[in-house]
Amino acid sequence: MNNDIKKNIEIRMDKCIELLKNTMSKVRTGRASTTILDSIKVKYYDNLVPLCQLASITVENTRMLKINLFDISMISLIENTIKKSDLGINPRIEGNNIYIPIPSLTEERRKEIIKLVKNTAEQSRISIRNIRRDSNDKIKLMLKEKKISEDEEHNIQTKIQKITQKYISKIDTFLSEKENELMKF
Repeated sequence: MNNDIKKNIEIRMDKCIELLKNTMSKVRTGRASTTILDSIKVKYYDNLVPLCQLASITVENTRMLKINLFDISMISLIENTIKKSDLGINPRIEGNNIYIPIPSLTEERRKEIIKLVKNTAEQSRISIRNIRRDSNDKIKLMLKEKKISEDEEHNIQTKIQKITQKYISKIDTFLSEKENELMKF
């Protein structure tokens, strides 16, 4: 029973960390990254298709992305879709490719992004704590139903707290790395 609870907690907390990493990877740091375009979907034969399925996206240098389309007839549609997105980037067409210059961030914009990143990290901490609370409630219920002893309850809750601290530490480390990355450029 104890291992099942621990495994369930770690699976749920791992999902929180993965969600945080996914969300943070979309935060623009002034450096070119192909993940910036992950949210772009293009209407292709009456279906919304992710851009990465219609083209190869590469990083030309720290400030430039290159989109090499598989179907050249889609070039203007993709350009317009990128322009209309909320990413605030302006693509330009050169031959059969689309180039996306990534503008550098101003100090004010960096501070705004850091606030958003901190808020995202805090939401992840709250999710982790909610998982801990749910698990502790299950343990208390098991004690009430006399499925476990008080000593077992205390031991399990101590383990849950250690797991929680480990995952909150991961969030703090990830936040610190992202802040450093944002302030570097």
